[in-house]
Amino acid sequence: MLPLVHPFTWALSLIAIPVVIHLINMMRHQRVEWAAMEFLLLSQKKHRTWVILKQLLLLLLRMLAIAGVVLALAQPLLPDRWGNFLGSQPTHHIVVLDDSFSMSDHWGDTTAFDRAKKVLERLGASVVHPQQPQSFTLLRLSHCGMFGEGTKPDFHKEKVDSEFAVRLTEKLQSMQVSETAAEPLPALEAVRQALSEDTGERRIVYFLSDFRARQWDKPDELKKRLLQLDESHAEIRLIDCVAGDASRPNLAITSLEPEEGIRAAGVRWRMQITVRNFGPTSVRNIPVYWSADGKAGPQVVIDEIPAGDTARQWFDVVFPTAGEHLLSAHLDADAVLADNVRHARIDLPVDVPVLLVDGEPAARDSKFVAWSLVPGGEVRTGVRAWIETPRYLALKPLDEFGAISVANVDRLDRSAIEALEKYVSAGGGLIFFVGPQTRSDFVNRELYRDGKGLFPVPLANPESLPVDTLDKTPDVQSGEHFIFRFLGNHRADHLSKILVKQYFTVSPDWIAKNDPSTRVIAQLRNRAPLLVEKSHGRGRVMAFLSTASPSWNNWASNSETVSFPVVVQEIVAYLSHRPSTGASYLVGEPIAVKLDPAKYQPTIHFAGPGGGPSATIDAAVDAPAKGASNQLAASFARTEKSGFYEALLTQTTGKGETRHYAVNVDPAEGDLKALAGAELAARLAPAVKYQFDYADSFETKIDETAGRNLGDLLIYLLIAALIGEQLLAWSLGYHPIGSNKASSRRAAPLMQGGAL
Repeated sequence: MLPLVHPFTWALSLIAIPVVIHLINMMRHQRVEWAAMEFLLLSQKKHRTWVILKQLLLLLLRMLAIAGVVLALAQPLLPDRWGNFLGSQPTHHIVVLDDSFSMSDHWGDTTAFDRAKKVLERLGASVVHPQQPQSFTLLRLSHCGMFGEGTKPDFHKEKVDSEFAVRLTEKLQSMQVSETAAEPLPALEAVRQALSEDTGERRIVYFLSDFRARQWDKPDELKKRLLQLDESHAEIRLIDCVAGDASRPNLAITSLEPEEGIRAAGVRWRMQITVRNFGPTSVRNIPVYWSADGKAGPQVVIDEIPAGDTARQWFDVVFPTAGEHLLSAHLDADAVLADNVRHARIDLPVDVPVLLVDGEPAARDSKFVAWSLVPGGEVRTGVRAWIETPRYLALKPLDEFGAISVANVDRLDRSAIEALEKYVSAGGGLIFFVGPQTRSDFVNRELYRDGKGLFPVPLANPESLPVDTLDKTPDVQSGEHFIFRFLGNHRADHLSKILVKQYFTVSPDWIAKNDPSTRVIAQLRNRAPLLVEKSHGRGRVMAFLSTASPSWNNWASNSETVSFPVVVQEIVAYLSHRPSTGASYLVGEPIAVKLDPAKYQPTIHFAGPGGGPSATIDAAVDAPAKGASNQLAASFARTEKSGFYEALLTQTTGKGETRHYAVNVDPAEGDLKALAGAELAARLAPAVKYQFDYADSFETKIDETAGRNLGDLLIYLLIAALIGEQLLAWSLGYHPIGSNKASSRRAAPLMQGGAL
């Protein structure tokens, strides 16, 4: 079917040229009487019908050749896949629109998402075709399986009528890019399922995206889905909305979290900001702005971030009260705005409880540790320490403690050991101090257990460190570690004041490099380990192979250095660090809330930031964990924007309570490196058959929505027609063989036939 109006339509009149030439030649003929020809005409009458038929066929081929040239230039379309010119095939346009926040990438006065919407407006205007039934489906990536709502298309097989372009434009005007990092795979799977049945319609799938390398550089699953669409006879058109432009500079805050340390009310501690440079060049002097509980703090500056690298910066915070505190950080505007902001919720306790277990009734070692943690006076460390006997470990729950110290014990009950192992495996921190009562056989058998237990190393025997007046090497040497951070450049001076008289040696069979879970933090001048660390489950364990009191060393009593209380406080801060409890969520992740039914009513009201989505949900009884009581659980799925979400609770006493949850964008979506058309083809073609367009040059004509283009087929038919015309013309012409004798032999049969 040709378009209704086409610049080449007039050229079809040229097919009359061969007929006109033939008629002109007929008018130029003159009758001449020639006796010799009478003889030949008698023979020609016998073959007249066949000759005329071939001449008419030659004339028809010449007319078809001219028509073929005109039609090839006009690019006609078949109304369906099989070339049935008599029927009218419906066309279904399926548009998959990438609205992940990388599509907010802007340059000049436009964005990638704006380009995509303009393509949709042009497409909507072109599909309005009165002679062909059309339908239209529009599906955004963020509406495919996110927010607990399944797949929600903006249009689903919408009938295209004269008002469709207006409806589509109105929909696009209210459409904004999302803050999700939505992947294309769920959308393509939804399209595949929708096209699984052959309805006899023509299906064209348009995928409008920025084709970021993060998703398309190794598109194995995407390629599989596209192949399935191709196998279902869908035509695939990939439309690049960033026009293959080089990636623009973009910075993203990838994390905002507290540094390891004691966090409590009235104690100064530090927040750490991590910023990634997704741009192609290094950036310098990056200001970072932050606020706490709505009050702006002093700006911090990151000196430099190399291309593709990350940098960290810290700022100090102190909150006089316990409870929830909300912190935010942001950068100056760049190519993408969504990843320039990060939020964090911190729940501060009044103090951090630390349990000190001592095997000696006088608890001499634990008292020195307690004095270091809670020096008294105006100094507030945020730690609350109390001393107990080893029996406490098996009798009381340990989950409430930020860290536990076990000093100078000769033995522990199996139940106490199991309680400590459970505590550390769940993320707790534990430090052992050895002493005169420590028994190496018990430690090795029950606590070390061939490296499977809590104690970091197997012990041998207590030994003295002999004094060498000629050797000026300090008794204690250390490497870089968090616990020495506040000693700074004076670490060696402080540690050089420590004199060690006695320590526990490590079993000679143990070699540090053969135990990757264990690390020697400090050693003696004879290279014997003094302070070692190992990981156990989600927690950390340390062992100091001398006493905490001045029994075997002078560290706690040395008036020339204040390093002992500083290091002990840092050890507790380091051990008190626990993995994130999930208080921060990514956009699109449901917020999970669990309540104690004895303390809270089941109804929860959720509210999003800035008047965003809200809902009232009744919590249901959750399946209890092993050894735990029933809890109420509720989930809020509509986390569509970053910011702070509120959960309004009601206690059983009727008192209201508000909990906040920080929701952030996925910073990986801020990587704007994109694949150009040739790069995309290298990963998809030739297996996947598709048409690639850039948004600015994309154009769909009315006739392109009505059938399959016949341009290539007409070229082949034109060539065949020209070859046939040449062969037929040659057969109708006169071709002398070359000699008179041969000519006489060729003419003889004709003359004889004429005589007959």
